[in-house]
Amino acid sequence: MITIRRASERGHFDHGWLNTYHTFSFDQYYDPRYMGFRTLRVINEDFVAGGRGFPKHGHRDMEIITYILEGALKHEDSIGNGSVIRPGDVQRMTAGTGVRHSEANASDSERVHLLQIWILPHTVGLEPGYEQKAFSEDDRRGRLKLIASEEGSDGSVVVHQDVKLFASIIPAGEQVEHTMDEQRYAWIQLARGSVSVNGEKAEQGDGAIVVGESSLQIKAEENAEVLLFDLA
Repeated sequence: MITIRRASERGHFDHGWLNTYHTFSFDQYYDPRYMGFRTLRVINEDFVAGGRGFPKHGHRDMEIITYILEGALKHEDSIGNGSVIRPGDVQRMTAGTGVRHSEANASDSERVHLLQIWILPHTVGLEPGYEQKAFSEDDRRGRLKLIASEEGSDGSVVVHQDVKLFASIIPAGEQVEHTMDEQRYAWIQLARGSVSVNGEKAEQGDGAIVVGESSLQIKAEENAEVLLFDLA
Protein backbone atom coordinates (compact mmCIF):
# COMPACT_ATOMS: atom_id res chain seq x y z
CA MET A 1 0.00 0.00 0.00
CA ILE A 2 1.25 3.45 -0.89
CA THR A 3 -0.11 6.63 0.68
CA ILE A 4 0.96 10.10 -0.48
CA ARG A 5 1.72 12.76 2.12
CA ARG A 6 1.06 15.92 0.13
CA ALA A 7 3.55 18.80 0.27
CA SER A 8 0.70 21.29 0.62
CA GLU A 9 -0.40 19.64 3.88
CA ARG A 10 2.97 19.99 5.62
CA GLY A 11 3.61 22.47 8.41
CA HIS A 12 4.87 25.75 6.96
CA PHE A 13 6.49 28.79 8.55
CA ASP A 14 8.02 31.75 6.73
CA HIS A 15 10.30 33.69 9.08
CA GLY A 16 11.72 35.89 6.32
CA TRP A 17 15.28 34.59 6.58
CA LEU A 18 13.99 31.01 6.88
CA ASN A 19 11.19 29.49 4.82
CA THR A 20 10.60 26.01 6.24
CA TYR A 21 8.29 23.06 5.59
CA HIS A 22 7.83 20.27 8.14
CA THR A 23 6.79 16.81 6.94
CA PHE A 24 6.37 15.65 10.56
CA SER A 25 5.40 17.45 13.77
CA PHE A 26 8.25 19.75 14.75
CA ASP A 27 8.66 22.82 16.95
CA GLN A 28 5.49 24.93 16.55
CA TYR A 29 3.87 22.48 14.11
CA TYR A 30 1.84 19.61 15.57
CA ASP A 31 -0.17 16.99 13.73
CA PRO A 32 -0.90 13.77 15.68
CA ARG A 33 -1.16 11.85 12.39
CA TYR A 34 2.43 12.73 11.48
CA MET A 35 4.69 12.41 14.51
CA GLY A 36 7.26 10.53 12.42
CA PHE A 37 7.35 7.26 10.53
CA ARG A 38 9.00 4.24 12.14
CA THR A 39 12.44 5.56 13.26
CA LEU A 40 12.26 8.52 10.84
CA ARG A 41 11.44 11.51 13.03
CA VAL A 42 12.05 14.70 11.02
CA ILE A 43 12.17 15.79 7.39
CA ASN A 44 12.42 19.58 7.22
CA GLU A 45 12.76 21.32 3.87
CA ASP A 46 14.53 24.62 4.56
CA PHE A 47 15.28 27.65 2.41
CA VAL A 48 17.79 29.89 4.20
CA ALA A 49 18.46 33.44 2.97
CA GLY A 50 21.96 34.66 2.18
CA GLY A 51 24.02 35.65 5.19
CA ARG A 52 21.63 34.02 7.66
CA GLY A 53 21.50 30.77 9.58
CA PHE A 54 20.84 28.86 12.77
CA PRO A 55 22.89 30.01 15.79
CA LYS A 56 24.61 27.46 17.99
CA HIS A 57 22.11 25.13 19.64
CA GLY A 58 22.12 21.68 21.22
CA HIS A 59 20.82 18.18 20.42
CA ARG A 60 20.91 14.81 22.17
CA ASP A 61 20.25 11.21 21.12
CA MET A 62 19.48 11.80 17.46
CA GLU A 63 21.08 10.91 14.12
CA ILE A 64 20.96 14.11 12.03
CA ILE A 65 21.48 13.97 8.26
CA THR A 66 21.79 17.07 6.10
CA TYR A 67 21.26 16.83 2.32
CA ILE A 68 21.87 19.95 0.22
CA LEU A 69 19.81 20.64 -2.90
CA GLU A 70 21.03 24.13 -3.79
CA GLY A 71 23.70 26.49 -2.46
CA ALA A 72 26.12 25.77 0.38
CA LEU A 73 25.79 25.45 4.15
CA LYS A 74 28.55 26.19 6.68
CA HIS A 75 28.68 23.86 9.68
CA GLU A 76 30.52 24.20 13.01
CA ASP A 77 30.12 22.08 16.13
CA SER A 78 31.33 21.56 19.67
CA ILE A 79 33.30 18.39 18.81
CA GLY A 80 35.72 20.28 16.58
CA ASN A 81 34.21 19.96 13.11
CA GLY A 82 33.92 22.77 10.60
CA SER A 83 32.92 22.28 6.99
CA VAL A 84 30.92 23.57 4.05
CA ILE A 85 28.25 21.23 2.70
CA ARG A 86 27.29 21.46 -0.99
CA PRO A 87 24.90 19.60 -3.34
CA GLY A 88 25.84 15.93 -3.41
CA ASP A 89 27.35 16.07 0.08
CA VAL A 90 25.78 14.02 2.85
CA GLN A 91 26.52 15.02 6.43
CA ARG A 92 25.76 12.78 9.41
CA MET A 93 26.00 14.04 12.95
CA THR A 94 25.43 11.72 15.91
CA ALA A 95 24.18 13.94 18.73
CA GLY A 96 24.47 11.16 21.33
CA THR A 97 25.26 12.41 24.82
CA GLY A 98 25.09 15.99 23.55
CA VAL A 99 26.49 18.22 20.86
CA ARG A 100 26.10 21.89 20.01
CA HIS A 101 26.31 23.13 16.45
CA SER A 102 25.54 26.04 14.17
CA GLU A 103 24.58 26.11 10.51
CA ALA A 104 24.72 29.18 8.29
CA ASN A 105 24.33 29.98 4.63
CA ALA A 106 27.87 30.06 3.23
CA SER A 107 26.84 32.80 0.78
CA ASP A 108 25.91 36.39 1.63
CA SER A 109 23.59 36.68 -1.37
CA GLU A 110 22.37 33.27 -2.63
CA ARG A 111 19.87 31.13 -0.71
CA VAL A 112 20.63 27.58 0.42
CA HIS A 113 18.00 24.86 -0.03
CA LEU A 114 18.35 21.73 2.09
CA LEU A 115 16.64 18.78 3.68
CA GLN A 116 17.39 18.16 7.35
CA ILE A 117 16.57 14.63 8.47
CA TRP A 118 16.43 13.21 11.99
CA ILE A 119 16.51 9.47 12.69
CA LEU A 120 16.07 7.96 16.15
CA PRO A 121 19.20 5.93 17.05
CA HIS A 122 19.01 2.33 18.26
CA THR A 123 20.93 3.29 21.43
CA VAL A 124 20.79 6.34 23.67
CA GLY A 125 23.94 7.86 25.12
CA LEU A 126 26.18 7.27 22.09
CA GLU A 127 29.42 9.16 21.79
CA PRO A 128 28.89 12.24 19.57
CA GLY A 129 30.27 11.83 16.07
CA TYR A 130 30.45 13.40 12.63
CA GLU A 131 30.87 12.20 9.06
CA GLN A 132 30.60 13.85 5.65
CA LYS A 133 30.89 12.27 2.21
CA ALA A 134 30.29 13.45 -1.36
CA PHE A 135 28.19 11.59 -3.93
CA SER A 136 28.43 12.94 -7.47
CA GLU A 137 25.48 13.38 -9.83
CA ASP A 138 26.84 10.45 -11.83
CA ASP A 139 26.78 8.33 -8.65
CA ARG A 140 23.08 9.04 -8.25
CA ARG A 141 21.81 9.42 -11.82
CA GLY A 142 19.48 6.65 -13.00
CA ARG A 143 20.05 4.48 -9.92
CA LEU A 144 19.34 4.33 -6.23
CA LYS A 145 22.68 5.13 -4.62
CA LEU A 146 23.10 4.09 -0.98
CA ILE A 147 24.19 7.20 0.94
CA ALA A 148 23.55 6.18 4.58
CA SER A 149 23.32 2.81 6.32
CA GLU A 150 24.00 1.10 9.62
CA GLU A 151 26.96 -0.80 8.19
CA GLY A 152 28.41 2.04 6.11
CA SER A 153 28.01 -0.19 3.04
CA ASP A 154 29.02 0.91 -0.46
CA GLY A 155 30.81 3.99 0.86
CA SER A 156 27.73 5.36 2.64
CA VAL A 157 27.84 7.35 5.87
CA VAL A 158 27.10 5.37 9.04
CA VAL A 159 23.82 5.85 10.93
CA HIS A 160 23.19 4.11 14.24
CA GLN A 161 19.88 2.56 13.22
CA ASP A 162 18.53 -0.21 10.97
CA VAL A 163 17.86 2.03 8.00
CA LYS A 164 19.13 2.31 4.45
CA LEU A 165 18.90 5.72 2.79
CA PHE A 166 19.18 5.94 -0.99
CA ALA A 167 19.35 8.99 -3.26
CA SER A 168 18.56 9.10 -6.97
CA ILE A 169 18.47 11.62 -9.78
CA ILE A 170 16.01 10.25 -12.35
CA PRO A 171 15.83 11.72 -15.87
CA ALA A 172 12.34 12.30 -17.28
CA GLY A 173 10.82 9.10 -18.67
CA GLU A 174 13.21 6.80 -16.82
CA GLN A 175 12.63 4.76 -13.68
CA VAL A 176 14.51 3.13 -10.83
CA GLU A 177 13.44 0.02 -8.95
CA HIS A 178 13.87 -1.14 -5.37
CA THR A 179 13.23 -4.64 -4.06
CA MET A 180 11.87 -4.74 -0.52
CA ASP A 181 11.22 -7.21 2.25
CA GLU A 182 7.43 -7.00 2.70
CA GLN A 183 7.98 -6.89 6.48
CA ARG A 184 9.89 -3.62 6.13
CA TYR A 185 8.63 -0.11 5.42
CA ALA A 186 9.72 2.72 3.17
CA TRP A 187 9.36 6.48 2.95
CA ILE A 188 10.08 8.20 -0.37
CA GLN A 189 10.68 11.95 -0.23
CA LEU A 190 10.45 13.78 -3.53
CA ALA A 191 13.03 16.56 -3.43
CA ARG A 192 12.47 17.78 -7.02
CA GLY A 193 10.31 17.12 -10.03
CA SER A 194 7.43 14.64 -10.25
CA VAL A 195 7.28 10.86 -10.23
CA SER A 196 4.91 7.94 -10.01
CA VAL A 197 5.53 5.32 -7.31
CA ASN A 198 3.92 2.04 -8.40
CA GLY A 199 1.48 4.23 -10.32
CA GLU A 200 0.78 6.73 -7.52
CA LYS A 201 1.75 10.25 -8.56
CA ALA A 202 3.88 12.46 -6.35
CA GLU A 203 5.04 16.05 -6.82
CA GLN A 204 7.92 18.05 -5.39
CA GLY A 205 7.79 18.05 -1.58
CA ASP A 206 5.44 15.06 -1.37
CA GLY A 207 6.27 11.97 0.64
CA ALA A 208 5.17 8.43 -0.18
CA ILE A 209 4.46 6.02 2.69
CA VAL A 210 5.12 2.42 1.67
CA VAL A 211 3.71 -0.55 3.62
CA GLY A 212 3.60 -4.20 2.58
CA GLU A 213 5.20 -3.82 -0.85
CA SER A 214 7.78 -6.23 -2.28
CA SER A 215 9.04 -3.94 -5.03
CA LEU A 216 8.92 -0.28 -5.93
CA GLN A 217 9.03 1.32 -9.37
CA ILE A 218 9.75 5.04 -9.24
CA LYS A 219 9.23 6.60 -12.67
CA ALA A 220 10.08 10.24 -13.38
CA GLU A 221 7.32 12.19 -15.11
CA GLU A 222 9.85 15.05 -15.31
CA ASN A 223 13.46 15.26 -14.14
CA ALA A 224 13.35 14.24 -10.49
CA GLU A 225 15.47 13.81 -7.37
CA VAL A 226 14.30 11.45 -4.65
CA LEU A 227 15.37 10.06 -1.29
CA LEU A 228 14.23 6.55 -0.33
CA PHE A 229 14.32 5.35 3.29
CA ASP A 230 14.16 1.56 3.76
CA LEU A 231 13.12 1.13 7.40
CA ALA A 232 12.62 -1.67 9.92
